[in-house]
Amino acid sequence: MAVYVDHRTEAPDSVASPSHIAWHPLHPLLAVASISTASGGCVDIYLEQGEHVSNAHVERSFQVTSLSWHPSRPILAAGWETGEVVILNKQDKEHHAVPPNHNAKITVLNWSTNGTCLVSGDRHGVLVLWRMDQRGRVQGPALLKQEYGKCLSHCVFRPPPPGEDFVQLAKAAVSGDEKALDMFNWRKAGTGAPLKMGLQEGLSFFITLTDGSVHYVNEKGKTRHVLSTDSLVQKLLFLEKRDVLVVITENLQLSLHAVTLEGEAEELMKVKLSGKTAHSADIILIDHSLVVTALGETVVRFWDLDRDENYVLSPDVQFGFEGGECINCVSYCSAKGLLAAGTNKGRIAMWRKAAGSDQSMRALEGKEKWKLQAPTELEGNVTQIKWASRKNLLAVNNISSVVILSEQAMSSHFHQQVAVVQVSPNLFNVTIFSTGTVHSLRVDMNVNGVFATKDAVAFWNGKQVTVFECSGDTFRSAGSFLCDSPVLSVHGENLYTVEPYRVQVRTWQGTVKQLLVFSEAEGNPCFLDVCGNFLAVATDLAHFKIFDLSRREAKVHCNSKDFSELFPGLGGIASVKCNANGNKVSILVSKADGNIDSRICFYDVEMDKVTLFDFKAEQGNGREKLSSGQGIDKSVVEYPELHSHIPACHFWDQSEPRLFVCEAILQTGLQSPDQKKNQTESRVDVWIISFFSTEEHGLLLQDSFPLPSSYQVLLGIEVPHYYFAKKLGEAEKGQAESGSIKVSQMVARRPMRDFIGLGDCDKTTRDAMLNFSFYLTAGDMDEAFKSIKLIKSEAVWENMARMCVKTQRLDVAKICLGNMGHARGAKALREAEQEPEQEARVAVLAIQLGMLEDAERLYKACKRYDLLNKFYQASNQWQKAIETAEAHDRVHLRTTYYNYAKHLEATGEQSLALTHYEKSDTHRFEVPRMLSEDLQALENYVNKMKDKSLWKWWAQYLESQSDMESALKYYALAQDYFSLVRVHCFQGNIQKAAEIANETGNWAASYHLARQYESQDEIKQAVHFYTRAQAFNNAIRLCKENNLDDQLMNLALLSSPEDMIEAACYYEEKGEQMDRAVMLYHKAGHFSKALELAFATQQFGALQLIAEDLDEKSDPALLARCSDFFIEHAQYEKATELLLTAKKYHEALQLCLKQNLTITEEMAEKMTVSKDSKDLSEESRRELLEQIADCCMRQGNYHMATKKYTQAGNKLKAMRALLKSGDTEKIVFFAGVSRQREIYIMAANYLQSLDWRKDPEIMKNIISFYTKGRALDLLAGFYDACAQVEIDEYQNYEKAQGALTEAYKCLSKAKTRSPLEQESKLAHLQSKMTLIKRFIHARRVYSEEPKEAVRQCELLLAEQDFDNAIRHGDILGFLVEHYVQVEEFHMAYRYLEEMQKRIPPMNLSYYVTQQTIEAVHRGVGVPVSRTLVPEQICCGSMENKEVEEEVADEAEDP
Repeated sequence: MAVYVDHRTEAPDSVASPSHIAWHPLHPLLAVASISTASGGCVDIYLEQGEHVSNAHVERSFQVTSLSWHPSRPILAAGWETGEVVILNKQDKEHHAVPPNHNAKITVLNWSTNGTCLVSGDRHGVLVLWRMDQRGRVQGPALLKQEYGKCLSHCVFRPPPPGEDFVQLAKAAVSGDEKALDMFNWRKAGTGAPLKMGLQEGLSFFITLTDGSVHYVNEKGKTRHVLSTDSLVQKLLFLEKRDVLVVITENLQLSLHAVTLEGEAEELMKVKLSGKTAHSADIILIDHSLVVTALGETVVRFWDLDRDENYVLSPDVQFGFEGGECINCVSYCSAKGLLAAGTNKGRIAMWRKAAGSDQSMRALEGKEKWKLQAPTELEGNVTQIKWASRKNLLAVNNISSVVILSEQAMSSHFHQQVAVVQVSPNLFNVTIFSTGTVHSLRVDMNVNGVFATKDAVAFWNGKQVTVFECSGDTFRSAGSFLCDSPVLSVHGENLYTVEPYRVQVRTWQGTVKQLLVFSEAEGNPCFLDVCGNFLAVATDLAHFKIFDLSRREAKVHCNSKDFSELFPGLGGIASVKCNANGNKVSILVSKADGNIDSRICFYDVEMDKVTLFDFKAEQGNGREKLSSGQGIDKSVVEYPELHSHIPACHFWDQSEPRLFVCEAILQTGLQSPDQKKNQTESRVDVWIISFFSTEEHGLLLQDSFPLPSSYQVLLGIEVPHYYFAKKLGEAEKGQAESGSIKVSQMVARRPMRDFIGLGDCDKTTRDAMLNFSFYLTAGDMDEAFKSIKLIKSEAVWENMARMCVKTQRLDVAKICLGNMGHARGAKALREAEQEPEQEARVAVLAIQLGMLEDAERLYKACKRYDLLNKFYQASNQWQKAIETAEAHDRVHLRTTYYNYAKHLEATGEQSLALTHYEKSDTHRFEVPRMLSEDLQALENYVNKMKDKSLWKWWAQYLESQSDMESALKYYALAQDYFSLVRVHCFQGNIQKAAEIANETGNWAASYHLARQYESQDEIKQAVHFYTRAQAFNNAIRLCKENNLDDQLMNLALLSSPEDMIEAACYYEEKGEQMDRAVMLYHKAGHFSKALELAFATQQFGALQLIAEDLDEKSDPALLARCSDFFIEHAQYEKATELLLTAKKYHEALQLCLKQNLTITEEMAEKMTVSKDSKDLSEESRRELLEQIADCCMRQGNYHMATKKYTQAGNKLKAMRALLKSGDTEKIVFFAGVSRQREIYIMAANYLQSLDWRKDPEIMKNIISFYTKGRALDLLAGFYDACAQVEIDEYQNYEKAQGALTEAYKCLSKAKTRSPLEQESKLAHLQSKMTLIKRFIHARRVYSEEPKEAVRQCELLLAEQDFDNAIRHGDILGFLVEHYVQVEEFHMAYRYLEEMQKRIPPMNLSYYVTQQTIEAVHRGVGVPVSRTLVPEQICCGSMENKEVEEEVADEAEDP
């Protein structure tokens, strides 16, 4: 928490009243313009604490109207009401006047964004732009002078658009990027794109006039009118990021205009802001989107440009503001997120902007983003308020003077049971815990630091030290002296202050008693800390030294140590503390950037050993470091998530040298936006962590907890408490609650974990508990018990047992319970050991100690909802128990309802108990029991519920009370037919009982009724109802006893096999109706007996039925008997089936042969034995299969025969059978599959017997099979036959020649038995081929050489056996045609006559056409023989037609 210290400006002229204030944009320099009634006006510059800067005072006899700082240098421009402009250079202590160009009040004075130019404008509308040098002097004539004719009011420079990133470009050039080098090389610059420098120097700006017009002046000095408003412009803002101009007029009209590069403006939005318009408004823009206005009202008004929404904030009376307090001015510090507002009552109201991720911020309503802080009170009416850009300084103008408020961390200190906390710059709250008193102490100076001891409190501010001595209940000043020491410590009656290279030991009055000297190498002391009797000192050169203060003079306890040597590469020292023994030092490290490192350094003086503890260390490593000598499972406290934390402050206990505590805060600015997004709201910002530090165990984590929200900061530790400073608001709340304390207590203490519930215990107990805590942390249980075994207080043991719930240390808890004498708890804990979850066992302990909330939490943590349910029931939290059972423990839901119902019954809430008995589904038993005393209520309940089991129960009750009629009614409702029949029988109403039994078919009712009838000797009725009750054995018994044979048969068939056999025996014994006996034996599965009887009584029908049920599982002897019986009675097929079933294949086959039975496919399959059968050897199996096949062959079932021969492996016989079947397709397939030579040949021979001439596929198969069967002689014969067909059928000698050539080839390759025969065949083929060749040749040359062709033909006719090769008719016909063509009819006639001799007349037309014959006869003059011609014509025409058809076929099918 911060305190704002006010520094009043040391004005040289105290009478002057400040009119303008302005902070430098970079430096902590404040310019103040004042109006003096005596002298006119002046300008002054002040430093951050209000010190006046000498030589920076300019005075004139007229007033200052405007101030403007240079953007980077300490140069101030001041404009006066006469038109004069003066430049103050603070650095060079010079004043420069700007050449006079104005003769009226300066209304506009602005530096350009880079500080090279200054714009000034006056109320007459004259605007001048000057170029300025680095010292603030005007260079040359004015760059621009423009006259507008109207008073100028506002000017805003437009920043130049961003040019190239020069740093990146330079890096690229250095690394060798050619393009980048070229851009820097001015000679080459012309070749590439020119280097963009933005608009020349950003010299374009907007200017407004009092008539409400806005003008744009570009960098070339050209002015253009941009826009006009309806009244005077009160505020002009330019949003760089969006290129938007914001204009707010006097009557609060806000408009947004998009601006182009040329300066043209387009209106985006216009809105009227609320608020009173007469007052001068203070308007600021926050985060480029939030317009904040102070209009002298009681509220600050906000307008959000992004969201288009508005809201207001007002100071709260509870925080010390007055009602109706008006806000005049506002200012925002973006670094701190603080909005400050000045009121007319001299108060500064501050609102802090809520920190958090963007998403969480968006979710907040506008108002909720701002939290009101404690106000700072000044006097007068605050008219102006301004935040400095650096150091969080706030300048406040309250008309009479200017005050600079500087933020300072709240000073606080705790030592020797005294705590001091700063409330305001000079008000302190002192709490003395040893007496329990609280004091308020006011100091007459602004305090920077405070140090408290039990005797005195010392305050200092770097200039002065004041000491207050504590005497009784009051504080009195014990001394005050000037001292510029920035740090101070107190021990006893000594003060320790620092100066270069020395620490001064002073009295309370400031007298130096001793000097502790440091060498130049060690540096200047800058950090002091007192703990016990030891003083730790650290220097600016990172050396530290410890002094022993126990004697009269301070002695060196530990020589100077160089921090950079002990911890190389870490940085400087930010804070140093030592422990009460002076043997341990803890150091916080300062990094190069001024932030604190995440590591704490520990130095052991005696062992000269260093240890580092790093918050950023991996979780596992961190825990290892903390838990050396302790198993992780025994760890008492969980190590918190501290990756993003850094230590803020650290303390050693005042009396316990082992105990160290530090406060870890969240490190700011490290997170990436993604992390921020993912970050949960529940993250803890500040942790308090305590350690035991020992040589043996190193650092042991003793406790860790988040800083409670009502506390501000950790002040220190003193066993058994931690001490904290409270937040201001919380302290006031506390005061309001207690009411009695006049001074609010700013300090709170919290007991350490192991001391909760012990209060202010004595030193022995405290030491014992501390040792216990230490050994428990170290995991050394024996030592832990030793340290507390002498403690007799039950409260201590109980507290420790309670601690065991937190630490989950059940081994310790057992001892504690023993020492408490808590027998029940010890037993419960022992029984709970069987629970697998640690939390469940600890919960039992918590219950025994009455820590019910902890027990509940533990059960929930380990998800043992069954135990949680039991716990709720036991603790009488029934509603929670039921909710838990319904949501998580469904398995025990009914039990829970039942237990609750029992509980309700016990408390007398019967109606609720009823409901829960019903929910638990136990109402059928429990409700009658519960209501047994109130029969009327029970009857009403039974009637209301309409539940059958309840009706039955009620009926039984009524029956027991002999109210039979009512009982019957309720039995009927319950549909308890057995009970109805029973009652009717009891009443002797057997007829009604019989009706009910018949209607319902209820077995129990029927059985009961049957028993009744049997007792009355009504056998038929008894049998009927026994049958309905499925009690067949009883019915059979009655039938046998009463000779009801017909009924007996039906009943036996319905009943079990045992009953069937019993009935069969009955029939057999009687010797009548043997067919029934056989049937019953058969149905009961007693086949042998059934067959025996069937044989004995010659029942063929029955035998057949039995035989159908026999299968391979049946007895073989039985099967044989049956088959013999069927053979005897000529039932051969049946006999065969049985023989096959009995696996007597040969006998079955013999029977088939003998009786000439046709073997069906089914029979054949049954006779076939599978290959893996063990009944027959492979040989016998094949033999059997061949016999079956032979039989099939005889019966003409060739396909079956083929199949069986194949199964027997005899493919030749299979083929023969197949050939007999004449199934060409199967023959071809089988030949292809068999791949045996003989089979190929057989198939080919068979195919040759078919009409292969017409089917080329058959022909192809013949050739293929002969080839595969390697029967080339047969193939040659086939080709020869083909040739003959070609000649005879188609007269195609060419094709015949081809076929004969193939035949010759095949025959020459063939291996025949007699080579001589082969030779003669080959010779015969050769001669045949020669003759055909000659005839073909004659026909071919006829067209060219007819005579030669004729001569060849005549020679052929002379050959002896040419007729074997060529038909006579073909040659003679050829000659006849030739001679007719050459008209030598006599020759033609001669050959025709020869034809008639050699060829039958009917075949003549094959060779010569009818026209040719007629032509020959005409030529010779001989008439055609009449007897021959008609027949010839007739035959010829017919045969000719056939030949033509054949030729056509041949043509179609080449």
